[in-house]
Amino acid sequence: MFKTNVGGMDRVVRVIVGLALLAAYALTSVGGTYHWVLLIGIVPLLTGLLSTCPLYSVLGMSTCPMKR
Repeated sequence: MFKTNVGGMDRVVRVIVGLALLAAYALTSVGGTYHWVLLIGIVPLLTGLLSTCPLYSVLGMSTCPMKR
């Protein structure tokens, strides 16, 4: 469906950052004005799990190893 443009280490970092932000959202009950901003963790989590990044596509970038 989408072109794979997110490589191995990039995927791992995205998933970890996404999970950390979502965990911070779930575990903090501060309810402050910017508490909902932690939901941005959905973006790196999904891009890491799906191995595709729309921004990379627009910029023509890729962190996947080259096929020989």
